[in-house]
Amino acid sequence: MTGTVRVRFFARYAELAGCATTSVELPLPATVGDVVLRLQEALPAVRGLPDHPLVAVNLKHARSGSPVRDGDEVAFLPPMSGG
Repeated sequence: MTGTVRVRFFARYAELAGCATTSVELPLPATVGDVVLRLQEALPAVRGLPDHPLVAVNLKHARSGSPVRDGDEVAFLPPMSGG
């Protein structure tokens, strides 16, 4: 069984990807880490992402091993600095 996950990139990550949104299809069950690997295959520029980027799944912070399901949204959030 496969599922489609919507992906959103912000700031520097959108620059790397060359787009703000995309979607990936992947076999289920899947994790955030699987989404990262699929993106790196589909968008070579995304290889500049860290191995464990800060992400949110459906607006909740998630880790590399967090599950994703068909229809989920995975957002890649670059490190923030403030001052």
